[in-house]
Amino acid sequence: MSNPTGAQFEITRGAARAVVTEIGAGLRAFEIGGVPYLETFDADARPPKGAGQVLLPWPNRTRGATWVYQGEEQALEVTEPARGNAIHGLTRHREWTLVEHAESSITLEIEVEKQAGWPVPLHARIRYEIAPRELTVTHEIRNEGEAPIGVGVGTHPYFRIGDVPTDELTLTLSATRVRPYVEGAWPFADEQDVEGTEYDFSSGRVLAGVSLDTAFTGLAAADDGRHHHVLTHGERGVDLWTDPDFRWVQAFTPDELTGRGRAIALEPMTCPADALNSGTDLIELPPGGSWRGSWGVKVHG
Repeated sequence: MSNPTGAQFEITRGAARAVVTEIGAGLRAFEIGGVPYLETFDADARPPKGAGQVLLPWPNRTRGATWVYQGEEQALEVTEPARGNAIHGLTRHREWTLVEHAESSITLEIEVEKQAGWPVPLHARIRYEIAPRELTVTHEIRNEGEAPIGVGVGTHPYFRIGDVPTDELTLTLSATRVRPYVEGAWPFADEQDVEGTEYDFSSGRVLAGVSLDTAFTGLAAADDGRHHHVLTHGERGVDLWTDPDFRWVQAFTPDELTGRGRAIALEPMTCPADALNSGTDLIELPPGGSWRGSWGVKVHG
């Protein structure tokens, strides 16, 4: 491979453009009329802090890189050495197979083989489809094994509105519950209500002075049945919508990402950290069973 993310696949519709990577099937760019709505990175660079990556078959962390399946302990590779956890699944550094590449859409797939720490094989697909003001991402997972398995999926996009500094953006989340970040090997506290706390973003808050590496849940569905998380600046906005099965969203504000300073990741997730151990909101797949779910980004203004 000529670069860490493999081939670069472009899709366009009108003035809208997105770039998807072969390694990890990640989203490397999304722009409209040359205005970026996603923090991007060079094609010959590794995705910084997981930028745009697909998190499968679990998002976030598995505590201690171990979990129990049908009474047997499973030992995953430790991929967060500083804390001793397994982070963000098994597919983000693997080559996905191109299924279809049209002008405005692309589909890739991958096999998740039975391996150390993962006892049941899976087949996964992802489809990106671009419209003049919107990008839709659809995930499919099928159990290829002979036993049931619980799985999760997430993604790791960092959003922006053109060249507006992250600290000037207003964040609104449709969340009523939160797992705050705490320092330590396991960085998440118990779930609590957001009302009356610094984690209440239901009415929108400017990001200046806000530091997050935080999982939110208790998501309220809008009239269209979807969850909506929104970044705005004046009349301009980025609406991250998710299907009901994406019951969690992780907000992450690193101080530096790609040379622009502070960034904001909004990560749709079907389950929280350590769901392989807790079982919380896992997608249960019987042998031969499958699941499909979508999220997307719509640009306003």
